[in-house]
Amino acid sequence: MFAVHLLAFHFTKLKEDQIKKVDRYLYHMRLSDDVLLDVMARFQAEMVKGLGRDTNPTATVKMLPSFVRSLPDGSEKGDFLAVDLGGSQFRAHQVKVFDDGKQSSQLESKFYPTPKEVIQGNGAELFDYVAECLLDFMETKNLKHKKLPLGFTFSFPCKQTKLEEGVLLAWTKHFKVRGVQDTDVVSSLRKALQKHKDIDVDVLALVNDTVGTMMTCGYDDQRCEVGLIIGTGTNACYMEEMRHIDLVEGDEGRMCINTEWGAFGDDGALDDLRTEFDRELDLGSLNPGRQLFEKMISSLYLGELVRLILLKMTKEGLLFNGKVSTALLTKGKIEMKHVSAMEKYKEGLSNTKEILTELNLFPSEEDCIAVQHVCTIVSFRSANLCAAALAAILTRLRENKKLLRMRTTVGIDGGLYKTHPQYAKRLHKVVRRLVPNCDVRFLLSVSGSGKGAAMVTAVAHRLAAQRKRIDAALAPFLLTLETLQEVKNKMRTELEYGLKRETQASASVKMLPTYVCGTPDGTEKGKFLALDLGGTNFRVLLVKIRSGRRRSVQMYNKIFAIPLEIMQGTGEELFDHIVQCIADFLEYMGIKGARLPLGFTFSFPCRQASIDKGTLVGWTKGFKATDCEGEDVVDMLREAIRRRNEFDLDIVAVVNDTVGTMMTCGYEDPNCEIGLIAGTGSNVCYMEDMKNIEIVEGNEGKMCINTEWGGFGDNGCIDNIRTKYDKEVDEGSLNPGKQRYEKMTSGMYLGEIVRQILIDLTKQGLLFRGQISESLRKRGIFETKFLSQIESDRLALLQVRRILQQLGLDSTCEDSIIVKEVCGAVSKRAAQLCGAGLAAIVEKKRENQGVEHLQITVGVDGTLYKLHPHFSRVLRETVKELAPRCDVTFMLSEDGSGKGAALITAVAKRLHNVGQK
Repeated sequence: MFAVHLLAFHFTKLKEDQIKKVDRYLYHMRLSDDVLLDVMARFQAEMVKGLGRDTNPTATVKMLPSFVRSLPDGSEKGDFLAVDLGGSQFRAHQVKVFDDGKQSSQLESKFYPTPKEVIQGNGAELFDYVAECLLDFMETKNLKHKKLPLGFTFSFPCKQTKLEEGVLLAWTKHFKVRGVQDTDVVSSLRKALQKHKDIDVDVLALVNDTVGTMMTCGYDDQRCEVGLIIGTGTNACYMEEMRHIDLVEGDEGRMCINTEWGAFGDDGALDDLRTEFDRELDLGSLNPGRQLFEKMISSLYLGELVRLILLKMTKEGLLFNGKVSTALLTKGKIEMKHVSAMEKYKEGLSNTKEILTELNLFPSEEDCIAVQHVCTIVSFRSANLCAAALAAILTRLRENKKLLRMRTTVGIDGGLYKTHPQYAKRLHKVVRRLVPNCDVRFLLSVSGSGKGAAMVTAVAHRLAAQRKRIDAALAPFLLTLETLQEVKNKMRTELEYGLKRETQASASVKMLPTYVCGTPDGTEKGKFLALDLGGTNFRVLLVKIRSGRRRSVQMYNKIFAIPLEIMQGTGEELFDHIVQCIADFLEYMGIKGARLPLGFTFSFPCRQASIDKGTLVGWTKGFKATDCEGEDVVDMLREAIRRRNEFDLDIVAVVNDTVGTMMTCGYEDPNCEIGLIAGTGSNVCYMEDMKNIEIVEGNEGKMCINTEWGGFGDNGCIDNIRTKYDKEVDEGSLNPGKQRYEKMTSGMYLGEIVRQILIDLTKQGLLFRGQISESLRKRGIFETKFLSQIESDRLALLQVRRILQQLGLDSTCEDSIIVKEVCGAVSKRAAQLCGAGLAAIVEKKRENQGVEHLQITVGVDGTLYKLHPHFSRVLRETVKELAPRCDVTFMLSEDGSGKGAALITAVAKRLHNVGQK
């Protein structure tokens, strides 16, 4: 018993001594965590360099865009072909993807040799060989009669400008085919396939095997957004934010980047970590000075690295009694399969002894221990370096998503990872140590290069079909110049109908006279009250106007809410509530006893018989108070003041907010004769020549006309541009059949149009995985402010997803892109239609003045114009295009409904005083 223990002790001591000896000898190959974190930082810097347009040409890590923009979502289906060129064998695959709710697929493959004369011959011979193998496969599977989409896995660095196009940058992995570098390999394959008239395949995608690995695993696990190959070659790909990829136009969504990380260090960035053995191996390779990172970690080179170490150790008398055998002198004699077998610790030293004996090395026990440890250090360094670069990618993904902690999946393929007894465990352990804030699942790919190419093709096929249907849904929102010209002409016709006595009653654009007959001239002064009713809030203002050199406007205001039960109660309740608010304000300002002139901004369609008489034509914007339509709102206000019997006011003018907007800007710019509101509602007013206003007596001077253009189209004249979504919004509104133009152009309705489109696209299975959430069913959930936020250029898709999540819509990255596109189509059409209407007004003004070229200012107010990122620009561009002879300046109004009402009251007082004199 004692002898056995002594023997075990002797062996353990021997083993420790040999391990220490190798550790000292290969000290530079043992990398600490600090070194790995440094490698990680270097790789991150190279990634940034590779993504930048200016820095990419000098970057070693090329960060090639793959034009794969979407991961599988489980809705893919159909039969697909894939061919796979890049390893020791050529493979043809048929992949059936089933839409059975289980995300199942079936793969059938056939392997063909890649003869040396083919992989080191010329390009035509190579692609003819690929085409012949595919033909044979299709005959075997009885597929020649079918037209099938094909994915081409081409596992060499390619520069892609499309998914189905790729220019070979350089051969790797012992391939040396002439005449292919710097040419499009898909075109070459298509030419070879065209020689076979009896097969019909459509090459839809060129795929790198790394991307294929990610896509295969992505089909089984939708968290998979990284692909990793560790085998004969090594590479990684991942889903990068488009906004970071300078080499590709556009910044929406994500795209898979093929890092081509094998060339990391080709610029000397890893020279401090490369050993004399790495340098010797590189010098003896087919491509010296290139793919230096790959030569430190891929299975193609690790066996050779072990041979070079053993050779030097033997020469120095540290192994095999200093006897150098032929095997140690023969390049390629030690392969990765030998290294893997020797590292099977469970087998003890038997595998090592057997392999070394086969190589005529006749090892002692000490030799076996030392060689086994050399293999461990070489493969461990490979796993460490691979883990550091992968950790850099995972960190970038987490930072892109702005997450403190991230869950993700890495799809992996490659012989080294699959067959080496320790490699996978080591890699996982080191990755988790380097990125403790990433919960990483490693998923082994099943035929990534074959099934993966088919999955990329299937996703491309799905996206093409989806794109067709999305384009069809949004096509009615794309208005041509001819259509906009037609809208402008129809608006002009309706404006004329509204001004004429015999047609005014039936006109859809009511052209209401406001009895505002002048704009500010700078002499207005005094204290005025203004009331502003036009939405869910009601304001009372005290406005002090100074004239002369110290001309100024000072305002004091208070905001009061109007509850829904008041908005939709009785008229008496509404006006009593308004007077209660006025009383509170007068008390608050300490002016209850003063009888001040008052301007009442009442932002609803009114027919006026004078400046202080306004009969409500009809409620809009959600108001439904009874016993008001057909009544004079000034009389209703006076009655409510009388009922309260606390104070008296001189109600001088009833004002529309659009007119107030024009007057506010007119105070700053005398050239301002048009007012535009583009907010919750939509409307325009302008100064019209009295001689053209048949419904008002007199031909001298001008009067402001409140067009109430929201009703344009209520007679059916623009039905040709109304979509099914517009009709659904109209039918579900408080006033179906009315204000049709406003429902296509104003902020109150745009969000609802978007919601209807989203419901339709979801029903078609194009959004939100075909699931209509409870929140999407709620009318009004999609407020217009969300359109403005979603369409903001500064907003990344991640933030768009967060907005949608706030609305209870669990969206993918692809969903977010579609939602953004829908919002863009709806708001652009709104701005264009608004622009077409405004072009009709400015053209009318130009003709009224009888000038060839008109210079005019439009005063504008409204949240849609002010806050939406693109509305104002599209509106201005449309006006310019449709009214080229009008030079239109747009001026933002400051508080048209408050300050404007006071200015109208001041102008009315001034004109009244002039009249009296």
